[in-house]
Amino acid sequence: MQNHNHYPTYDVMEESKAWDAHTRSIVMGRLIREQSYGYLTFIEAENLRIWCSLLMDDHRGEIMQYIISHIDRVLADNKGEGNRKVNVPPIRTLIRQGLKAIDETGWIANSQPFFQLDESNQRSIMLQISNDSYPPTTNWEGIPQKILFQKLLQLSIEAYYAHPLVWSEIGFGGPAYPRGYTLNGPSDLESWEAVKRS
Repeated sequence: MQNHNHYPTYDVMEESKAWDAHTRSIVMGRLIREQSYGYLTFIEAENLRIWCSLLMDDHRGEIMQYIISHIDRVLADNKGEGNRKVNVPPIRTLIRQGLKAIDETGWIANSQPFFQLDESNQRSIMLQISNDSYPPTTNWEGIPQKILFQKLLQLSIEAYYAHPLVWSEIGFGGPAYPRGYTLNGPSDLESWEAVKRS
C-alpha cells in the first residue's frame, strides 16, 4: 500500500471527548479487532480478507477486520435491500454463493483456497470477475460476477471510510455532533479539523 496520509500528525480519536457517549461508543467499537462472526464462515472471512485488502490496496489487519465485520453484520442482520436488479439473488445468496465460487477459483488455479494464491493470480481472477468473464462453473450459476464484484466493492468502501484510522489519514474530523460547525466559509477550518501539511 502506498502512503496516502496527508495528515501524519492528525489523530481523529483525540477529538472523541467532544462526541456524545453514544457516538463515541460506536466509533470506538470500530477499533476492536477481535470479533466473532454471525453469518460468515472462517473460509468465507479469509477469502473476504484478501479480496477486500486488494480492493482497498490496504493490508492493515485492524481495518480489514472492521470491513469483514461490517459485511458480516449486514448479512447477519438481513434487513433487506433498498433495490435489487432483476435476476440478481438476495444479498445473502449473492455473497455466500459468490464467496464459494471465489474459493473454487483458487482450487482450479492452484489447488488451494483463493486466499492462499499469490497476489498476481488473485488479481487476475478478480479482474476477470469484475468483467463478468471468469469461466463459468456450477458454483457461478445464478451469480452475476460483475454484480458480486460491485457489491463487495460497495460494502468495502463504506466500511473502509468509516474507520477512524482512515478518517485521520484523509483529514476527516469525525462526527460533528453535538458540537456542530460554526464557521461559514468553505475554506474556513474549525479548531478541531485537520490542517494539511505540505
